[in-house]
Amino acid sequence: MRVVLTVDCNRIRKVVRAVFAKLDIPCRFLEADTRNLALQALETNNVSLILLDWETAELDCMDLVRRVRSMPGYMDVPIIMVTSEVAKYNVVEALQNGATDYIVKPIDEKVLKEKISEIIFLGG
Repeated sequence: MRVVLTVDCNRIRKVVRAVFAKLDIPCRFLEADTRNLALQALETNNVSLILLDWETAELDCMDLVRRVRSMPGYMDVPIIMVTSEVAKYNVVEALQNGATDYIVKPIDEKVLKEKISEIIFLGG
């Protein structure tokens, strides 16, 4: 069973769960709203997808992406950044540091479905 980690302040969790349900993908959801909780979740679970909200308070997203990529077993785990239109320029830096893809807020279910389907098709 896939394990999905959402790192945010509760904004994207509902949408993510709905999309996985519509795609009929069985998975377990983990949630974190700080870097330390996210790292703890990654150390104690076999996470297969990370959705990371750029605007999460108390979180240095670049640092988290770099840390995830340096962890054993997480070099290729998909990381989808969720960002506002204004912060879109940050995505370039995130992609250069190891993020897999991004979605602009507000999250469009269709776009999220496409990204998740692509990741699953590619073996993520």
